[in-house]
Amino acid sequence: MIQIAIMGLGTVGTGVAKVVAENAKQIERKLGEPLQVKRILVRRFKDGPYRQLMTDDFKRIEEDDDIRVVVETIGGVEAAYEYTKRALMAGKHVVTANKQLVAEHGCELLELAKKKNANYLFEASVGGGIPILHPLTQCMAANRIDEVYGILNGTTNYILTRMVRTGAFFSDALREAQAKGYAEADPTADVEGIDAGRKICILADLAFGHQVDPDKVPMEGITKLSLRDVKIAERAGYRIKLLGRAVRLPGGGRTAYVAPHLISEDNPISGVEDVFNAVMVKGNATGEVMFYGKGAGELPTASACVADVMECLQASPRREEIGWSHETAGFEDPLELHTRYYFRIEGSLTDAAMAFGQVEVLSEDGETAFLTDRISGQDAMQQSKFLNVLACMRVLA
Repeated sequence: MIQIAIMGLGTVGTGVAKVVAENAKQIERKLGEPLQVKRILVRRFKDGPYRQLMTDDFKRIEEDDDIRVVVETIGGVEAAYEYTKRALMAGKHVVTANKQLVAEHGCELLELAKKKNANYLFEASVGGGIPILHPLTQCMAANRIDEVYGILNGTTNYILTRMVRTGAFFSDALREAQAKGYAEADPTADVEGIDAGRKICILADLAFGHQVDPDKVPMEGITKLSLRDVKIAERAGYRIKLLGRAVRLPGGGRTAYVAPHLISEDNPISGVEDVFNAVMVKGNATGEVMFYGKGAGELPTASACVADVMECLQASPRREEIGWSHETAGFEDPLELHTRYYFRIEGSLTDAAMAFGQVEVLSEDGETAFLTDRISGQDAMQQSKFLNVLACMRVLA
């Protein structure tokens, strides 16, 4: 009998306990022996099917030699960071879905795991139920990864889908997402791009092998997005999606950011709707490879956590090393990137042409919406500062 512990009994923690119980036969067949949840760390005891497993004393997990893997589903950083370090120090494997913890302290925790001959795995931290980190680090290991981008937040994608399909305003679509349980009562981390930002930091860390400081990654959400821009983009053959992007720059540097983009209908990622996520990886040998599925939710995320638990137990004593350097040098401002830009201005085509030269007009009816040629973000900001800009977005080329 293999015994594990879960820290936290929210949505994901409950899902892990369910997956272990409901898929017991399949798991046992692959591991060669049964897998059992022995302890669940909680702040408050509550009645339910897991009442007999609950404890509020982490030492009962930390000092129990029979517990080989700890699944961290607490979220946040403070308690999760402390308990993760203590579990690793005790020689236990740790699995997590905690994107903030991995983005901010992943490099340190991976090094600690290595010293203690343990594993620290976090497949569920980026794509929920979508396998992306393992393919990125293993299946595409023979590639130089030049870019990773994608729809990394299901809540914002659902809101944008409703705006396109029904013509709903942002505020109405957000209330609908909250009513369906797709958005939290406080949706800030989702709609302001913070959740997607943490995920793109992890993807950039693994893709480029260097630490990306989340504080240096610009994160723009969808709260300022107008239904007018959604409709203009759709008429012109584009969809607006909130993307996280990590890009290797020509001089060897790298950058990452989160922002709304216009995406051509020809790009398969433009058709990803509702709460689904998609990640595109560009390798110099494979070209573009797309990963698609439900990026959140109780069972999809729990599935990825339990798969990591099984990988920890099957890799004796440690899985093939993953990680990245503490070195942060080489990270550049994403405004250095060259791309086309979408602007909607209060003014005429003449005003647009005076600022940007030749442009592609999308709408002209008192306001003017247009696309520029490929320019750097710095030039886009500089050349538009004398215009009355109502909206500005990048175009994914």
